[in-house]
This record gives sequence, C-alpha cells and structure tokens, in this order.
Amino acid sequence: MATYNPVINKAEKTFERSLTYDLYTDPKVYQQEINDVFAKSWQLVGHVSQVEKAGQFFTCEVAGEPILVTRGKDEVIRAFYNVCPHRATKLEKAEAGTKKIFACGYHGWTFHLDGQLNKAPNFSGEDAHCVSDRCLRSVRMEIGEGLIFVNLDDNAAPLAEAYGDFFDRLAKFPFLGELKRINQKTRVIKANWKAFIDNYLECDHCHVAHPSFIATLDMKNYQIVTCQNYSVQASVVKPDRKMGTTDLNEAEFQGGEFYWLWPNLMVTIYPGPANMATIQMVPIDHETTLGVYTYYFRDENLSQEEQDLVTFAEQVRAEDVELVELEQIGFRSRAFNQGVYSSSEKAIVQFHEMVLEALGR
Repeated sequence: MATYNPVINKAEKTFERSLTYDLYTDPKVYQQEINDVFAKSWQLVGHVSQVEKAGQFFTCEVAGEPILVTRGKDEVIRAFYNVCPHRATKLEKAEAGTKKIFACGYHGWTFHLDGQLNKAPNFSGEDAHCVSDRCLRSVRMEIGEGLIFVNLDDNAAPLAEAYGDFFDRLAKFPFLGELKRINQKTRVIKANWKAFIDNYLECDHCHVAHPSFIATLDMKNYQIVTCQNYSVQASVVKPDRKMGTTDLNEAEFQGGEFYWLWPNLMVTIYPGPANMATIQMVPIDHETTLGVYTYYFRDENLSQEEQDLVTFAEQVRAEDVELVELEQIGFRSRAFNQGVYSSSEKAIVQFHEMVLEALGR
C-alpha cells in the first residue's frame, strides 16, 4: 500500500477525473473488493469494553467470514474463526454473551475460551489422536486505543505499522482509555460503500448540505491532511458556539477531528464531553451498504450534553446518506462515467489511488 507523507504526497495533486462509475455499480468489482480490500485490511470489530470479564464474547462477520472474539480465563482477548473444526458448522450463534466454554450445536464438540479443544464426542481411544489438534483457528487481532481490529491476511503489516502515526495522534486525547461502547445504530444505505467514503473525505458539500455543522465549526480554518493509509480533517468551534463543556484544556481540544482509515473506517472526536464515534461502511452488495454507527462515552447514562452530541452527529449522517443515495442513482446513468476533483479533495484522491492499487488497476 502506498505511503503518504503529510506534507509532500501524490494526494496533493489535483487530478482531472475521478474513479469511473462502473467501480460503484459492477458486482464483479464488489466481489474483488471483498477478497482484495476487506480480507486484506484491518477491520474494526469491537471495543475492549464488550469483553471486560473472562468468558465475555461477541460475534461478527468480516469479509464474509464469521468471527468470534472472547476474553479467556487468562484475561487475554483472542479472535477466532467462528467455525467448528469438525464439520465447519458455525459455532456460536449468539451476538454476545458470557460462557465458560463454547459448544457446537451439531455434534457437541466443546472448546475452551483459549480455543483449545475440550471434548470431541465419539472420538476416543485410538481415534482421539486424530482430533487432538482440532482447535479453533485463530484470527490476527490487535488493539489500539481500546478498539479491537482483526485482519484475515496473515501477511499484512501490524496495525500500528499499517497506519503510521495514527495512534500517536490519538494519544493527545487521554480520556479515550476511559470510554466504553455505549450504543450502536445500523442503517442500510442504498449506495456503494465507496460513495460514503468519498462523501466523508471532503467538506465542499458541507456549506450546502450541513447547516448545523458549518454553523458550529470554523470552516475558514478547516484542514485536511493525508497521512499513511489514513487522513484527518479538523476545525475549531466558532467562538460563539459550543458543543458541550470540554474535559480538556482549550489548547488540547477546542475543535473536532475526523479521521478516515483505509478502507472503510471513520473515527470522529467531537468537542465537548469525552467522546468518540466510529462509522463503518460494510458492503452488502455492489449497490447496498450497511452503515454501522457506534458511540463511546464514559457512562451509559448520557448527560444532556452527550445526548445533544449524538443528535447532532446523527443529523449530519442522515444528511450524508440522502446525498450518497441520490449519487448512486446517477452512477447508473449513461450521462457521465467519471467525476472531477477539486483542489480541496486530496483525501479523496488518496482513497481512490489506494482503491485502484488494491484492485490492480
């Protein structure tokens, strides 16, 4: 994957044309992206607050693969393919819970929290050695600022290496270690996943589509910086507007920061009470996406300020969904087959270059 210097990089260049629109409408491209983008990149699956105690677990899906994440008796968090090694049956059906042992509902095989085989009924005596190594298969997993990531590619770069100084940037927000996953909302979006990423990576549309956003943040000093496999947008709150009472001193946190991580994760930190939000665009097919919006605060009993912050964020997201769904209609039109870049869309240029590189184009 290309490495981007935040000062001098290819993304600074304005290109005349964007990605061709068939990349947003072709089912064959979608299938290639599952294999060459999502199965080879770090994917956010959860937060450490979901598995605070031994035996707690949650399940999810990454690039079509069922995944199981749990904390063992040794307090280590691990990720496995949620598949029984006997006959490939999906092992754990629940979305989350607490268990001392995982049991397959097909033939009754059981597994310890660390993935080791516990019992395999009907395999005993001379047959026992045949299954002694049939443990749950591990998935690469790493944690950054409480966020749990997995990668299906055994040869992928480590998380910290993949995203350069991203986690160093987050270190300036000391409250992140105190946050818990409080609430998650999902929404089916009738658009290709890349359309929403494109939308997120520029704010030229903010003056037209997001009146509450531009009324709150100083758009004259809005900044976009491209970095190694991620980008960041930032601005300060206007002097006459507030989004809550800050937990940090003014020098540390007086505005919002909006990150994108290759390929489909967005991390936002708004001014006001200690908070973080993540947005994931998970492709369902070539023209449908599952938007996953997750909010992190210190406590599940939200203050009025925190509730107002969520309401503010949800309003902006709803405005963006309407835009990309209208855009998807146009992608199918024969009127045009490409868009154009403005000089302020360097983060989109970076994203598009990475898409083309991943697809070998």
